[in-house]
Amino acid sequence: MDRTPNLPQKFVAEMLGTAFLVWIGAGSITATVYLLNGAKPPLAFSMADLGMIALAFAFAIAAMVYTIGHISGCHINPAVTFALAVTRRIGWGEAGVYWIAQFVGGILGALVIALAFGWSTAAQGPGLGATNFGGAIGLYGTGGGWVVAIVMETIGTFFLLLVIMGTAVDGRAPSGWAGFIIGLMVAGEIFAFGPITNVALNPARAFGPAIIQVLLGGTYDLSHLIAYFVGPLLGGVLGVFTYDFLQRARVTASTPELGGIEKSAVEKV
Repeated sequence: MDRTPNLPQKFVAEMLGTAFLVWIGAGSITATVYLLNGAKPPLAFSMADLGMIALAFAFAIAAMVYTIGHISGCHINPAVTFALAVTRRIGWGEAGVYWIAQFVGGILGALVIALAFGWSTAAQGPGLGATNFGGAIGLYGTGGGWVVAIVMETIGTFFLLLVIMGTAVDGRAPSGWAGFIIGLMVAGEIFAFGPITNVALNPARAFGPAIIQVLLGGTYDLSHLIAYFVGPLLGGVLGVFTYDFLQRARVTASTPELGGIEKSAVEKV
């Protein structure tokens, strides 16, 4: 019996995984705002609030890595898929299917948040957890805020892919730790610059809540999505290229294999 997942199965896995990430991660923001001030505009978050949101993302990522990682690889992020396609670890046709699944999943996750908190009431009050970089604009002005948002999303996704490559893709990594480490890594970045860009690192996570929030009568400047596409896509590719450089093997006189490594999950480099 062939248990190799086919493309429709991978599509469903990526769609459900991304939906769960958005529902739990972005939904934790809606829940926090709701608890702080009901359906009114949000009060300022404390570090404790930020910490709980960060852990929600960590839990969601870890759960999905262990649940669908063996089916689709658990990309649940167009930036991850794009970086792996650029480096020829996944075909562009399959990558396109993954992107559709991820963006559909992002929308579905946002719809679940809206369902839980009251549709238009949620969109116009606590919001649906849409990312924004008002903190960066507040510090640097409009032009500088855009630059900082793109740079921070690039840096954040760079390290995300570096960690993914080292813990989940490279066959030399200790088994069983990828979901835990990747989840905590994302939580750490939310701790570090969450108030500045809200830390998307993921175009589908940014897209779903923003689009549904606008469609349900809430406010959001959709042009801000550009930063959450450009930064993660660029950072993801740079992260994979950098890891490929770090793990690049060399031929040695004493061993027939490359760098003493007989087989690695990154052998396609």
